[in-house]
Amino acid sequence: MSEIRIVRDYPYSPVQVWRAMTDPDLIPYWTSTGKGARAVGFRPVVGNRFQFVARPMPGWRGIVDCEVLEVRERELLRYTWVGARGEVPSEVRYQLEPMAGGTRFTYHHTGFAGVGGFFMAKVLGSVRTKMLTVGLPALLAELDENGALRPGTTPQPR
Repeated sequence: MSEIRIVRDYPYSPVQVWRAMTDPDLIPYWTSTGKGARAVGFRPVVGNRFQFVARPMPGWRGIVDCEVLEVRERELLRYTWVGARGEVPSEVRYQLEPMAGGTRFTYHHTGFAGVGGFFMAKVLGSVRTKMLTVGLPALLAELDENGALRPGTTPQPR
């Protein structure tokens, strides 16, 4: 099976990173590097079903169906990922670890099967790398110490 594993260190607290990762109003600013992927119905609560909704593209309906599997606030979020009807669910894991001067964030997406899964992991891995290297840091720079947007700030999609 193929997988995606990306580790990034951010000079921001776990409170700020968690908020950016789990606030439905903030998620679109960093997912797909600000081009969409609204988290419709998302709440970081076990059993919550939600969708990432983005602009459809040829061969993809623009919707990912998900279900929250595990939550440890400011530490861990695990959810299923189904990008196409009939697809076997894969699993996404966000892990936050406090470190001197910030937070280590690990993105781990597992469960890609077969040749199609191998290619999907390559494509998604490239997109996720950009989101976590460009999109998320740009958003984090606009958050206060509690993870809220600074007054008068409107993050610019990157």
